[in-house]
Amino acid sequence: MKKYCLTCDLVNDPELIAEYERYHLHENKWPEIMDSITGSGITNMEIYRFGNRMFMIMETDDTFDFERKAAMDAANPKVQEWEQLMWKFQQGVPGSKPGEKWVLMNKIFQL
Repeated sequence: MKKYCLTCDLVNDPELIAEYERYHLHENKWPEIMDSITGSGITNMEIYRFGNRMFMIMETDDTFDFERKAAMDAANPKVQEWEQLMWKFQQGVPGSKPGEKWVLMNKIFQL
């Protein structure tokens, strides 16, 4: 198992943040998005939020690869629809590249 941590910001608007969270409630999850996540080798995913800053923990099996996941997403119209919708809510963190939302974080400590 591999573990990755990523960060992303939300647009700092309480109404948009509430709407974003509603999209992530169990009853509102898009099954095609869940299938694309698990089908890429991601075995667990958690997203936490403080203010408008988010933190994602991804646990993956040995088949997971970021480039493979990006190619799978690019070829999936439903994932593209989801990503386009999420741009309404998400934005890159300071220092991210143009068009980049979720940014891989470096691990600096482990107990």
